[in-house]
Amino acid sequence: MATIPLLANWLPGTGLWPDHWPLALQLLLAIALADLGITLVHYASHRSPLLWRLHAVHHSVTRLYGFNGLMKHPLHQLLETLGGTLPLLLLGLPVEVASLLAFSVSIQLLLQHSNVDMRIGGLRHVFAWAPVHRLHHLKYGSTGDVNFALFFPLWDRLLGTVLYLPGYALADDDMGIGDRPDYPQAYLAQLREPWVNGDAHAPAVLPAGLCQALADRT
Repeated sequence: MATIPLLANWLPGTGLWPDHWPLALQLLLAIALADLGITLVHYASHRSPLLWRLHAVHHSVTRLYGFNGLMKHPLHQLLETLGGTLPLLLLGLPVEVASLLAFSVSIQLLLQHSNVDMRIGGLRHVFAWAPVHRLHHLKYGSTGDVNFALFFPLWDRLLGTVLYLPGYALADDDMGIGDRPDYPQAYLAQLREPWVNGDAHAPAVLPAGLCQALADRT
């Protein structure tokens, strides 16, 4: 994230960025556009086998805590950063806005992956906080191919991938990679893992409670 303001200072841009807007509106625009780019890279990472190999490092965690949001393969982190910020930088994103954007992304990653019982009610339709994003980390095959957005569930609505299960509490063994329970946990091993062929296991079976929650969802 620290590279975003550095790149903003280095790239000349096109001068099309609305730097005459109030700072708060510039930041909101930057967050929304960056979120769209990051969401699309994230979505593609669940569709492309090659991208999934890189992204799987992030899904290998079996419990949520704030710093999970930063647990990514460096190549996938680079792809997400480019997808989210390169268009903004080419438009001429000011360094001040870029710095605030980098800070906002870091805080949102902590909030989104925190193991906190947030009671957000209707705000789940506005912000992709932990109660929304947790479902993305379900280990049961394509069940977790939902709630890709970093900031705003709006993008998932447009992609048709939004899912809310307010009545379901994730169990301790609901997260991870269902067909790779032996996914390495050591950092160097995870860096190598995308380039080796691990042994795939049978997909994890959905528990009855989750099946019922999916059937009852509105």
